[in-house]
Amino acid sequence: MWVVAHLPFALQIQIGKFIGILSYYFARGRRHVCEVNLKLCFPELTDFKHQQLVRKTFISNGIGLIEIAIAWYRSPEEYKDRVTVSGLENLEAALDKGKGVLLLCAHFTTLEFGGFLFNLFHTMDVTYRPNKNALFEAAMYNGRIRHYPNVIDRKDVRSAIRSLKQGNILWYAPDQDYGAKHSVFVPFFGNRAATITATSRFAKANDSAVVFFSHYRKEDNSGYHLEFSPMLENFPSNNQEEDARTINILVEQAVTRQPDQYLWLHKRFKTQASGKAARPY
Repeated sequence: MWVVAHLPFALQIQIGKFIGILSYYFARGRRHVCEVNLKLCFPELTDFKHQQLVRKTFISNGIGLIEIAIAWYRSPEEYKDRVTVSGLENLEAALDKGKGVLLLCAHFTTLEFGGFLFNLFHTMDVTYRPNKNALFEAAMYNGRIRHYPNVIDRKDVRSAIRSLKQGNILWYAPDQDYGAKHSVFVPFFGNRAATITATSRFAKANDSAVVFFSHYRKEDNSGYHLEFSPMLENFPSNNQEEDARTINILVEQAVTRQPDQYLWLHKRFKTQASGKAARPY
């Protein structure tokens, strides 16, 4: 990863594309997951368009793997000329409230690189899910702690809330399937999906402002665009299902702009209200 991180950028993109194409042909299990997800979420696509999007998704994932290496072993200052940003004033306004900012994002293939580039504008604490492989966990944690003051296990709720109470920005991605516990079933692209309710609890704990952070790879792969939404209004409400639906709508809107860059290889609909037999995979 260190070696790849120090290659010329154009070559890095080509290597990422190659990895993506190989994965498309050989990672059949993940391709099946991707195909199911896209058929559920974009049923209007023709078979040809569907397969095109599956292939583009794998290419995007391959590039994303290279971007992880860059994020863990390079400095964001080296990439500042490749970044455009919009809505930064929304984040500044949220910070001015003095209650911390819950910065929501979605699991795009640019997730790691988007956070890496965020450091050009502000610092933030991040939540993450530890990896079961000890070597990869060490590489991941050490790569992230270089850029973020605090790297917090997603199950460590107290530390996350403490970060907000200290007035920090807390980066949080609530769009994956973590099981039925602490989740509600609300629509995601028209399909009921287990959606965690912790987002509301974090925001409510310190009356923190909530901003949605989008990060995209430009169409020609020459650079990146970061975007910050206005502060969410009337969030959290007193209805967990309504709050979860609000989050899913934000994710849907972000995904629709660049669907191939979303992490469709994740089993988003694995948990079903009616039990394991209803799983689509």
